[in-house]
Amino acid sequence: MSNPYILILYYSRHGSTSEMARQIARGVELAGLEARVRTVPAISTECEAVAPDIPEQGALYASLDDLRHCSGLALGSPTRFGNMAAPLKYFVDGTSSLWLSGGLVGKPAAAFTSTASLHGGQESTLLSMLLPLMHHGMLIMGLPYSESALLDTRGGGTPYGASHHAGADGKRSLDEHEIALCRALGQRLATTAKLLENSRG
Repeated sequence: MSNPYILILYYSRHGSTSEMARQIARGVELAGLEARVRTVPAISTECEAVAPDIPEQGALYASLDDLRHCSGLALGSPTRFGNMAAPLKYFVDGTSSLWLSGGLVGKPAAAFTSTASLHGGQESTLLSMLLPLMHHGMLIMGLPYSESALLDTRGGGTPYGASHHAGADGKRSLDEHEIALCRALGQRLATTAKLLENSRG
């Protein structure tokens, strides 16, 4: 059995969601747990696009075992018309075996997203990712307003999860408030996961 870890599972097209995943991982590590960062392959109009088993760059592709054995989950996607991106949904749609076994029941989970426009559906995208996690029986974690960055942000940041405003060209970097909220989300997941592990022991 491996050490407890938080799985940070995301899809990123232009790098903003990937950078959010990195900051959430930092928060997890600050709280004293391992962060396992994984991505999913792009999908195409072909029935089965042939992708390499290991991506050319960035995080490794996620497996169902990464999900099955995690102590908590952060799920991230860019916004696609107010919804999660198709590659991430394709992966999530393939988790019915975990649903049948109850493999994720009682584990803490959270969501994060990046959008090109400030009102481009951040909240609805976060909620779209939380819905399947609720079906899995996971414990949904948001960001409380005790996080001062949530009150001060002029970019991303919601009580439903971490978010980022990437700008129309997708090149706006995470600002100090967005970074703080990503790290806070990672810390909340890790701290909660440790509390739950200790209560089971």
